[in-house]
Amino acid sequence: MRVRLKGDAICTLLLLVALCSLLYSQLEHLVPVGNKEPTKKQPSVTAKIFSTPRAPWRPMPAEATVLKPHVTPVIRRPEVANNRVTTTTRPPLTDSAFNFKRYLLNKDNRNFNLLINQPKKCRKTPGGPFLLIAIKSVVEDFDRREIVRKTWGKEGLVNGEQIQRVFLLGTPKNRTVLATWETLIHQESQTYRDILLWDFMDTFFNLTLKEIHFLNWAAEFCHNVKFIFKGDADVFVNVENIVDFLERHDPAEDLFVGDIIYNARPIRVRKSKYYIPETMYGLSIYPAYAGGGGFLLSSHTMKKLSKACREVELFPIDDVFLGMCLQRINLKPILHEGFKTFGIVKPSAAPHLQTFDPCFYKDLMVVHSLKVAEIWLMWNLLHSPRLSCTQKKQVKKPFQWKKKAQVTPQASPLS
Repeated sequence: MRVRLKGDAICTLLLLVALCSLLYSQLEHLVPVGNKEPTKKQPSVTAKIFSTPRAPWRPMPAEATVLKPHVTPVIRRPEVANNRVTTTTRPPLTDSAFNFKRYLLNKDNRNFNLLINQPKKCRKTPGGPFLLIAIKSVVEDFDRREIVRKTWGKEGLVNGEQIQRVFLLGTPKNRTVLATWETLIHQESQTYRDILLWDFMDTFFNLTLKEIHFLNWAAEFCHNVKFIFKGDADVFVNVENIVDFLERHDPAEDLFVGDIIYNARPIRVRKSKYYIPETMYGLSIYPAYAGGGGFLLSSHTMKKLSKACREVELFPIDDVFLGMCLQRINLKPILHEGFKTFGIVKPSAAPHLQTFDPCFYKDLMVVHSLKVAEIWLMWNLLHSPRLSCTQKKQVKKPFQWKKKAQVTPQASPLS
């Protein structure tokens, strides 16, 4: 009897151990991994499942159907977590300043609509204006257009010659930011009658489009003009000197004058604003061209350039493109020292020199890279009745722009 009881007890104990092992194995699958290994932080796919918005009708993933009352489900999918980490999208690489592929695909699209025109601009004066001032601008630079209108770009008589003015614009790059730009630019056009607006985006590499569209406009609507000055809105122009210079020339002959750049090499550095790959321009030197701050041309040259620009393949740098058009008509541009399209550089031989001096500007034609306030100030200083440039300043080392400094063998040349 005692033996039988001992056998039953052993059998019962074995069954109890087996049952406990079974329960333990089941509980092991239900215990959260975070509680079991608190020191390891593993990506939780469960959190992703429950935090993702879903439609009421969408079924839950199959892995989530093992839910038990009061127990947090755990889905062990380290391979998914690892993939999510290793396949994270890299930040986009910095693109070059210019999309050459897009440019080459669209380079033949060179005819854009004229949204705002001034067809009567050159009909106001019998026989046409003596000088048309054409200024490159952008929609948002109203302050620069306004200072030009009130200073050197005034319409009317200068030294007895009629002057007219237009601003050359494309549509703004950030149209959403400038929500009311169309209303404002049309109002400005109605007020001043000097806005030309074309339907292409106003970007640096679209300045070539502005060049050819203006030449076409001038050939059609301003063919009776005698001379044209074309420049930027951040320049100071001594119109009196320009008129005096042009009165000695015949508008029926070729004339192209400015700060001419010779033997310029294409820039092959990708980070540069002026980068040009060899696939686009294979030669080592550009043709002679005028710095974009401003240049003069006769009516005769304007008409020839207008035709030549239709035959020359578009190039993204407008100054160089115009040099290619000059080469096409076999016309050599003329260098004039009065055009300072890189600003006035202080010579090393005259460290005492004050470059922002109306007596220096009095002898120049164009000075580039001036602020709005500087343009206004210089114009008022030059037209002040108290201005006197005849008095010699007491300086230790007198310096004159028109004379070359005497350089001894030991001295350094002008920089």
